[in-house]
Amino acid sequence: MIPITDRLSLDPAELEERFFRAGGPGGQNVNKVSTAVQLRFDVANSPSLPSAVRDRAIRLAGRRASADGVILIVAHRFRSQERNREDALQRLIELLQAAAAAPPPPRRPTRPTGSSVRRRLEEKARRSGVKSGRGRPETADD
Repeated sequence: MIPITDRLSLDPAELEERFFRAGGPGGQNVNKVSTAVQLRFDVANSPSLPSAVRDRAIRLAGRRASADGVILIVAHRFRSQERNREDALQRLIELLQAAAAAPPPPRRPTRPTGSSVRRRLEEKARRSGVKSGRGRPETADD
């Protein structure tokens, strides 16, 4: 089991890894060895996660999540397959930890105080006066 939080863990059988050749530095090694990792995790159908965590994980994943709830993480920063596997898994764990954290409380709308409204309007009047003073001076001919 892969620990996510104290009370939440992930079954490694739910993860699917695919390897492919990565671009970038590495010389001939890049052309011969499949070092990049594509980690797939079907969040929508995962029995390891509560439904609230599933929903937040899909929302936090953004473009990395497909329409059917599969999170896809691609790792190709390192030149070795093992380090890329660790990187992809670590990034998935961080995403799931963020999703498992308590959701932020809903925002309660508030109204501005009377004094803040007054200050804002006074500042607007002052700026208006400054800007109107920048115009062309009026002449007595007009």
